[in-house]
Amino acid sequence: MSFFRKKQEENILQKKIEKGDKDGFIELYDRYAPQIYRFIYLKTNSSHDSEDLTSEVFLKLWKNYWGLPPRNGGSPRNSLRNPRAFLYQIARNLVVDYYRKKPKADLIIDDEKEKTLENIPNPGASLEENLALEFDLAQIKKALVKVNPDYQDLILWHYIDDFSVKEIAQVLEKPESAIRVQLHRALKSLRKELE
Repeated sequence: MSFFRKKQEENILQKKIEKGDKDGFIELYDRYAPQIYRFIYLKTNSSHDSEDLTSEVFLKLWKNYWGLPPRNGGSPRNSLRNPRAFLYQIARNLVVDYYRKKPKADLIIDDEKEKTLENIPNPGASLEENLALEFDLAQIKKALVKVNPDYQDLILWHYIDDFSVKEIAQVLEKPESAIRVQLHRALKSLRKELE
């Protein structure tokens, strides 16, 4: 899907939500729940906790936007400029709270448990090229665990979830120039771990 088509679809979805269309919220959930789950899972390494936290992300969005739990109805009360950025902001804050409650929890990507960054083979590539790509991704996953958690977020958002620098700036509530610098440092840190 092209960037412009994706943006157009996001704008249509945002307008549905702003009009109070409950189906728009369901569409938002269907579109972003897998990405939010993957982000949280990579940070917590727990399927069960990731499912709970993902549900909590959308419940918080509903409460913040409509002001009432879904079963009580409610209508939009706030402006939602970028639903995706807001969802990731909530998810990031919940992960921080998760680690406050479980300070000894480690970030480990367990390839056997779930393949959240699974490589989809390129049908035009040879078997050797696909195996090399799969090996490279495994190396990157191992190196990613070793970089600063804030850098992990930046790398995941920008390169896995296709966030623009502007969207990341909205999530983190920082200037775009600061995000560019942090993204550069994140990649430098990842490269160092890959050496």
